[in-house]
Amino acid sequence: MLSVTWLLIAVPLASFLVLMLAGRRADAWGHWLGVAASSVVALIGIGAFFQMLGRDAESRSESVRLFTWISGGDLQVDAGLLVDQLSLTFVLLVTIVGALIHVYSVAYMENDPRRRMFFAYLNLFIAAMLLLVLADSYLLLFVGWEGVGLASYLLIGFWNHKPENATAANKAFVVNRTGDFGLIVAMAIMFTQFGSVSFADVLGGADGASTAVLTAIGLTLLLAATGKSAQFPLQSWLGDAMAGPTPVSALIHAATMVTAGVYLVVRSGAIYEATDDARLVVAIVGAITLILGAIIGSAKDDIKKVLAASTMSQIGYMMLAAGLGPIGYIFAIFHLVTNGFFKAGMFLGAGSVMHAMKDQVDMRRFGALRTAMVTTWITFGLGWLAILGVPPLSGFWSKDKIIELAFVGEGWQPWVFGLTALIGAGITAFYMSRLFFMTFHGKARWTDEQHPHESPLLMTVPMMVLAVGSAFLGLFLAAGNRFQNWLEPVTGTSGELEPVLAVPVLITLTLALVAAGVALAYWMYWRNDVPTEAPPPSLAVLAARNDMFQDSVNRAVFQIPGTHLTRTLVYADAALVDGAVNKQATGIAAFGEASRRFQSGKVRSYALLMLLGFLVLASIIVVGG
Repeated sequence: MLSVTWLLIAVPLASFLVLMLAGRRADAWGHWLGVAASSVVALIGIGAFFQMLGRDAESRSESVRLFTWISGGDLQVDAGLLVDQLSLTFVLLVTIVGALIHVYSVAYMENDPRRRMFFAYLNLFIAAMLLLVLADSYLLLFVGWEGVGLASYLLIGFWNHKPENATAANKAFVVNRTGDFGLIVAMAIMFTQFGSVSFADVLGGADGASTAVLTAIGLTLLLAATGKSAQFPLQSWLGDAMAGPTPVSALIHAATMVTAGVYLVVRSGAIYEATDDARLVVAIVGAITLILGAIIGSAKDDIKKVLAASTMSQIGYMMLAAGLGPIGYIFAIFHLVTNGFFKAGMFLGAGSVMHAMKDQVDMRRFGALRTAMVTTWITFGLGWLAILGVPPLSGFWSKDKIIELAFVGEGWQPWVFGLTALIGAGITAFYMSRLFFMTFHGKARWTDEQHPHESPLLMTVPMMVLAVGSAFLGLFLAAGNRFQNWLEPVTGTSGELEPVLAVPVLITLTLALVAAGVALAYWMYWRNDVPTEAPPPSLAVLAARNDMFQDSVNRAVFQIPGTHLTRTLVYADAALVDGAVNKQATGIAAFGEASRRFQSGKVRSYALLMLLGFLVLASIIVVGG
């Protein structure tokens, strides 16, 4: 099965091509082809996983060469796949969660006339993400990286008849191109230093490179990761990306797109292990983002944008862990896997609520949906408890490990990173409880035109499966250090955690902050009435509602100076470059015009000129002696 892992990419890509080329002839069955393709790759991924389990831990990595891709001069690049514990973990997450989202989408997009196109784009998304995580070189990874960017652009702007949706897709595309610049520069440095961009050559040769070079590579890779994973300072696109259909949001936030940046950092672990400065910046970026996302999520009334801010914050936890060493890579991926299940479940739950409420997203217009949507309430509730880190649900086993790791170390770092992680857990409990209570509890605040009802089975069954993962997956993977033992051959060995505060103390503090966040949200949004119109905000709330003025900052720092720079360059091009060329052309034309007067075409004139020329030459010779 490992030798045919290329089918993981080929099957959804072939489905995409069929759905695009078949046109409207596939409208009646195209969605089922999309579901079949995603289901087949899930089965292939599961088969490859069990085959790998049958091997010794040291021999669970296999390279699959496909073909010679680039051959020119000193650059030789083979297209190949790397199947190991890290890539296969992502394969399982992408394919299983992706298949469930495909099934859900059959019902969710039932009345959309372009449903076939939607499933084609979903299949392209899956294929690109699988290429990204299976590539054995940074260059082939970049192809998947750009494919994910293209698919996200198409899906975020799927309903592009609305100008704001097209704007959101453009914004995501442009911000991600900024991050992509970092990956391009990193590959250029790699080729200069190692003569290759393959993982084997770059990561294997990291020990022999200078710290300055590795720091440069680490920082440029981090720039790429911040764009793709919506981390500070390139996080501004994520909230607007909610313009796409809700299954797209689930796929972007749980299994593809934003997880790619975490994968890039963890896969490049050998580089970050050799440069403390770059690794520290990774941790700082993660710490800033986890707090930033939590604050933004506390002020939003749009249910999908709250979940988007939550993703930003949870990816921040993963980046923080990845910046804290080899065992941090394991905890980052562990939390990524559990987050994939409960975040996908909550996004699909949000879609179920929107389906029942005529696409309403304002939580101030919800309330008391628990009685009308029992299945959605239960499945969403399990995701809510999981992200809070309530034991024994999945988030407790993954996020609490990151909090413990944040308190490991010497000097200022354990206190700054540890307290940041703790505070983030408390704020997370508040804003996620706010979302849950405003949506499912309290008084009903919907209008007479809305008649809440439970979603069909094609939507609720995937939600149930994801809810089971939200509840039990973390416990299963944590038992006997099962997940840690699985990833250690890729990320490196690691010892026991020794935080500056005892683990029982940290668990108690975390649960106390979570309880306080839930209690505050209960008092404000369940016990008390929620106004249907948002009250006038304070400056702090206004800032959070406006994403901490990210767009204003980007406009002031990048857009306006960029506009002036562009206009200056256009003027300089017209005045100097084009001006010099045009003046040269004008001079030549003037010379030609003057010369034309001597070309009358009359033989007598030419004979006279020849005679004059002869006389001038003769005079020169005589005078010159």
